[in-house]
This record gives sequence, structure tokens and C-alpha cells, in this order.
Amino acid sequence: MIRDAFGIIYAGEEIPNLRELVDQRTIAALPIGGKYRAIDFPLSNMVNSDIRSVGIIVSRNYNSLMDHLGSGKAWDLSRKSDGLFILTPFSMRENPGVYRGKVEALRSSMDFLRRTRHEYCILAGATSIYNFNYDEMMRFHIDSGSDITALYHNVPQGHRVEEQYREVFFDLSDEGRIKSLEINPMLTTRTARSLKSYIIRKDILIYLIDDCCSKGEYKFSENLLRNNLNRIKVMGYEHEGYVGMLRSVPAYFDVNMDLLDPAVRGELFQAKNRIYTKTKDSVPAKYTQAAEVKQSLVANECVVEGSVENTVLFRNVHVGRGARIKNSIILPGAEIGEGAELEYVILDKNVGIRPGSRLVGTRSYPAVIRKGAMV
Repeated sequence: MIRDAFGIIYAGEEIPNLRELVDQRTIAALPIGGKYRAIDFPLSNMVNSDIRSVGIIVSRNYNSLMDHLGSGKAWDLSRKSDGLFILTPFSMRENPGVYRGKVEALRSSMDFLRRTRHEYCILAGATSIYNFNYDEMMRFHIDSGSDITALYHNVPQGHRVEEQYREVFFDLSDEGRIKSLEINPMLTTRTARSLKSYIIRKDILIYLIDDCCSKGEYKFSENLLRNNLNRIKVMGYEHEGYVGMLRSVPAYFDVNMDLLDPAVRGELFQAKNRIYTKTKDSVPAKYTQAAEVKQSLVANECVVEGSVENTVLFRNVHVGRGARIKNSIILPGAEIGEGAELEYVILDKNVGIRPGSRLVGTRSYPAVIRKGAMV
């Protein structure tokens, strides 16, 4: 188990392709799989690696995230020593509080970096969904003499990058050293896609942050990583399990649909390393005699009187009599009127669907109804 590391999760990334889903919340607070949030995965990965000091850098719209995290008790991070730290935006002379990149966000949290007593930093993002333990990666980092070790997973050759999402691909030597990287290529021959998770010694991280900012450089992959590949030893470490990426509305839809696969669900939630979340004591779901449910995830407090197929229902969703829902994601508090039909639809929190309404999207472009709307 890791004993001398602390964690930082960057929860301030902006991804325009998520549209209405992030108008009123940060990406880290996106609901996943019926009862989880995106932040639960990187945070649980760190806790399962025995990391007991975790700072979460936020930028905007983080009220729901702070409500979800609370004191950190659900992750055993409510402690007198170490624990969970919310690192809110800090206005500096050069920056009014809106980060120009991850490096600048880290610089604004320099007090937290310098104050921690741990030697190594594990830096992760909140846009990737996977179950991982950092123990073996830390051993690899130390044994290889690496200055930075970057986590990646392999994608099929010829993978096409979606517009406006900053994917990073590594070119690796035979020994696993990162020789170069590509950022958001339209089409790449490289298969090692970065998960934007790194292990780095604290003093090296502080030096590189100061060095980048002194040159007016604020991006982590573009500046801090790429510009130092010839100066320091940067190694890659492969994660071979399932990975979901929250890079767009269709990708968010796919991640939730993937969880209907028992193999994916088992890897993420039934492995030795558990995914923790804030629990809510509530009544079980209720199914009437007219209800018909197939290949779906149904959370507590739901009342189902209609037909639900290949769908994720979050807490406290009411499906009216005769309503038909297929291939959809219904976030908490939604009210589906009698006789309504939904297919390839994402309903945000507390959406109301009038009786007899019909909404149909497509797999590649699901229809999104924003929070609190009545349709």
C-alpha cells in the first residue's frame, strides 16, 4: 500500500461538448450509473491505494460537488490529520480566478502542495471512469527511476478524436518511455491514450509549475509535459481494464449504457477495489403489476408503472402508467407522465414530461432536456 503520497484531483476541466449537462454543475458532479458521481471514481481509486490526503481543485459551478463530497466521510477522509480538501479558485494578480489551464490551477493551490508532508503526488482528472489501484504503478515509478509516470490505456489504431475534446496520445519507446505526444489529432496511428493521471515527486512538480508559469505557459500536457520530455524521464504505465471518457454528450450516454453490461458493472463495482459514494437512506424502488422492466438499472425511491428497457433510472424517478422508456438516462426527480414515450433521451434532474408526450433522439445524438424543464 502507498504510504508516502497525497492526491490532487483536477475537477475544473471545461468540455463544451457536454452542453446542457454542465451548465449548472462541474463535470466531476455528473451523475453516473444510477447513484454515483464522476468524482467517485478517481477519489475511490486514491482511497483504495491508501492515500489519505486528497485535494480537489474546483473552478466554477461546484456547489453540487461540495454537497456530494461533504466532509469526505463516505470515503473515510473525514480526519483530524490529512483528509479531504476542497481547493476553491484563488484570485492572483495575474489571474482574476478563471484558470487558463491545469498548471495555473495547480499554482493557485501551491500552499496545499508545499504544506503536505508526503513526498509523492498522484495527480488525476475527473473525466475518466475506471477502477484502478496505484500500488503497482508507484512501484514501477520508483523502480524505473522515472520523474513522471503517466497512466494510459490502449485504443484501436486509427481511433478518431472527437472535435473540441483534448485527447492526448503517447509515443512510447520499447522500455515504456514517452518520446513524444500528440494532442487532439484528427486521426492518429498511436494507440496509447492518456488518462491524465500522473505520479510525480512533489519537489519536481513544484519546480515544473513555477518554471511553466514564469514562461506564461499554463497547460499541463501541451507545456509542462511536452516541453520537458528531453529534460526529465517520463514513463508510461498501462491500465488494461475498462475506461469510459466523459468527453461529450454521446460519450456520457455510452458510459451509462456500458454499465448495463454485467461484465463492465462487475469490473467497476464488484472488484476488490470498491467505488464509494455518498449514500442516502431511502425506500426501495416500487414496481406495480403493470410495470415491465428489461436490462435496466433502477435506483431507490423509483416508482415504475410503465415499460422501461435498456435504461438507467436514478433516484426518485416516477414512470407513469403506460409510459414507455427505452435506451435512455433519467436523472433524479424526473416525473414521466402517463402514456409518454422516450427513446435515446437524457433527462436532467427534476424534469417533467407531460402525459402523452413523445421524445426521440439517436444513439449518436441523444436528446437532452435541461434541469427542471417541463416538456
